[in-house]
Amino acid sequence: MITLQLFDYAIIIAFFAITLSIGLYVSKSSGKSSSEFFLSGRSMPWWLLGISMVATTFSTDTPNLVTDIVRTNGVAGNWVWWAFLLTGLLTVFIYARLWRRSNVNTDLEFYELRYGGAPARFLRGFRAIYLGVVFNVITMSAVTLAAIKIGGIMLGLEPWQTVIIAGLATVTFSAVGGFKGVVYTDFVLFFVAMGGTIGAAYYLVNIPEVGGLDALLSDPNVKQKLDILPDLNNMEAIIMLVIIPLAVQWWSSWYPGSEPGGGGYIAQRMLSAKNEKHAIAATFFFNIMHYAVRPWPWILVALASIVVFPDLESLQQAFPIVSDDKLGHDLAYSAMLTKLPTGLLGLVLTSLIAAYMSTISTQLNWGSSYIVYDFYKERIKPEASEKRLVAVGRISTVILMVLSTGLALLLQNALQLFEILLVFGAGTGLIFILRWFWWRINAWSEIVAMFASGILSLMLKLTPLGGYLFESGTGLLPSWMEYPTVVLLTTMAWLIATYVSSPENNEVLYRFCEKIKPGGPGWKKIVRQGIEDGIDLDIDEKWSVPSGILAMLLGTILIYSSLFAVGYWIYGRWFWASILTLLVVFSAISLLLTWKKIKTIIK
Repeated sequence: MITLQLFDYAIIIAFFAITLSIGLYVSKSSGKSSSEFFLSGRSMPWWLLGISMVATTFSTDTPNLVTDIVRTNGVAGNWVWWAFLLTGLLTVFIYARLWRRSNVNTDLEFYELRYGGAPARFLRGFRAIYLGVVFNVITMSAVTLAAIKIGGIMLGLEPWQTVIIAGLATVTFSAVGGFKGVVYTDFVLFFVAMGGTIGAAYYLVNIPEVGGLDALLSDPNVKQKLDILPDLNNMEAIIMLVIIPLAVQWWSSWYPGSEPGGGGYIAQRMLSAKNEKHAIAATFFFNIMHYAVRPWPWILVALASIVVFPDLESLQQAFPIVSDDKLGHDLAYSAMLTKLPTGLLGLVLTSLIAAYMSTISTQLNWGSSYIVYDFYKERIKPEASEKRLVAVGRISTVILMVLSTGLALLLQNALQLFEILLVFGAGTGLIFILRWFWWRINAWSEIVAMFASGILSLMLKLTPLGGYLFESGTGLLPSWMEYPTVVLLTTMAWLIATYVSSPENNEVLYRFCEKIKPGGPGWKKIVRQGIEDGIDLDIDEKWSVPSGILAMLLGTILIYSSLFAVGYWIYGRWFWASILTLLVVFSAISLLLTWKKIKTIIK
């Protein structure tokens, strides 16, 4: 446990005062209508939305997760989430403009734009509760649990004290300020979080126990963790960390913040943008910051922790108050922060509070938007006034916060339950990608995929079929085969369901084409049918998807090259750092030229 000085407290109190003031300042405009409360009147500029996305994904548990990965599997272990860059850039260059063009209030409202009848209503209502309440509460409880661990190891706070201090401020400005309060506050949180993260990394690499960057990189325990790519002689590591994420995971799984085709709180920000160009620019900025800039300060602290706390026993000795069920490599990040000096300690603690508040406030506003638009207004009171919708949004914000903090206080380890819920999306991602461009996909495709993925995931996690028993010799599948198996079987199930069930009504498909203008060969049959029915769907514009895919590939090269170049400059490997830097410049120029070919309609 550390002792805060007056200066540290002053930084933290000033931060709380600023965030609460922002919430109160925008409360009047946010309460005018539900569109203002959840989408800020669709008037947000790209730079503010992009910063908000980055701030939201800071999260209290993210540096802990990266530390755990680096200490366990080395720097290369981060490929398990680096692979989602492909998903993010697919959203940037193809789907961002389509989402903004849809003009829906939530991404779940899309179901009744793309599909029709009772199946579409079921999908919208079911996923509103599953994602907006159940999944959302578990997500927030996992983030709150990380905050509880940080509060306990750094400040000696009881769990309920951490929850009250951080949770009360967060729910106050979220309920009062709405989406505009969240985004404006995120702007402040971004700079606080970045400053604290970079400052901590610089200081901790240079503490006497580590001895500076050169000493860190030459440490025997650290050297074996530095490779950015997995050991080519370890085929299982290559399959698990690179091949499956890059070949299967990025397009096949629904993952918060990296949904194939866009969705969740990323879609909420695209829908709130001024126009399509602002939606594209915001998501592109987010992906650059998320993958190319932000990881290395966390990685450096994780590597330094290997020198100071080489194993779990050393962590246990340094922090005997930590119970065995809470002891893990993820605690090493918090343990390193206890070595910060006055001032910087206050800034870093403030950055962790900022990360928590940003993530939770976004989840609260996003989740309550589902409850208001996709459940309350659709199922309970369709004639509800705008004032009533805002009130329901504020009440549901508070209820979601209470449920998530209550669950966090009961949990000892939320990771296993959270992993099961994440795997529920395996195999559904391809539908989210294709449903915009292939007329034959219908509501039953998504319903079958959703339940097939969930049932198969539970079978592999909770029965002897799964790889979790493989090491004992009783499992039927190795762990690396679990995910591809769920993807393959789920994909087969929804494809069969698609062709067995009736296609969507032509009127529904005509309406979708007229509004979205998706273009491409997947809609030619509907265009022909429209002509026969005397309807000109006007979607014969130059199809921008090929240019979008090219831009996605160039953007991937640009961001991966930037990520690796930064790493090699830090490592002092000048040749590869220089080559990759030149590749960054080349890919950036090529991307600018390609971007001009992407057709964007300004609204």
